[in-house]
Parts: sequence; structure tokens; C-alpha cells
Amino acid sequence: MPEYPHAVPLEGFLGGLLVGLAAALMLLVGGRIAGVSGLAARALGLSPAGPADRGTALAFVAGLPLGALAVAQSSGGLAATYPADLATLVLGGLLVGYGTRLGSGCTSGHGICGLARLSRRSVVATLTFMATGILTVALSHLLGANA
Repeated sequence: MPEYPHAVPLEGFLGGLLVGLAAALMLLVGGRIAGVSGLAARALGLSPAGPADRGTALAFVAGLPLGALAVAQSSGGLAATYPADLATLVLGGLLVGYGTRLGSGCTSGHGICGLARLSRRSVVATLTFMATGILTVALSHLLGANA
């Protein structure tokens, strides 16, 4: 794809397929929604009641970096770069955390699990996520940032 020289559509498709499979398995086998923010809050003890018991939440959250590590080891390593300074990354993380509480869930909970269940609240939340992302990229380009 000449417009996107670093695009890896097959890897993106396979990654999306695995995320969907994990969400489906969690729902079908455990009867739980695989919303990462709810599971992280439960794993950290920030939420007394959550989408899963604390052990399941801990296992799910621990599996996120361990899965990335397994992919990195099996593929010869991954290069990650962060264009922002540490303070910007921390502020961004805090804003995302606040947004997940405000929106009663994150992109995985609403965008993957909620849409699959045809939840109206998740449709509105996902449209809001997408519109905000598109607006942010458009404004970044307008202001001269290399987003």
C-alpha cells in the first residue's frame, strides 16, 4: 500500500481476530465481558465488584503484556517508539482512565463486546470514541503535528 508503507494488514487482521476470539471465549466460557478497564480496576482492587472475580481479572490483565512478550520473542522483537515525553504519556493515561470511568467502559468493552451484543449504549460510546479520534487526528494535522 503506497499511502501506508509501514502498514501490515495481515498482522492487523490476525490481531483483531485474536482479540475477538478472546472476547468471545471470555463471554461464552466465563459469562463475562472482556472490558479491559473493568478487568484492570478489578485486578487492582479499585472496583469491589466487577466483570469477573479478582483471580480471572488478574490473569487477564497479566496476559496482556505476557502475550506481547511472547509475540516479540517469537518474531525476533518489536520496536516501539513514543514520540511524547513521559509527562505527556502519564497525562494521556490518566485522561484515558478518567474517560473509561466516565463512559462506563473502554473501547474493548464497548467497541468489541458491547457492539457484538447490540448494546445501544455501546454504539453511542463507540461512535463517540471514533469521532473524537478522527477529530483529534484532523486537528493535529491542521496544527502541523505529525500524527
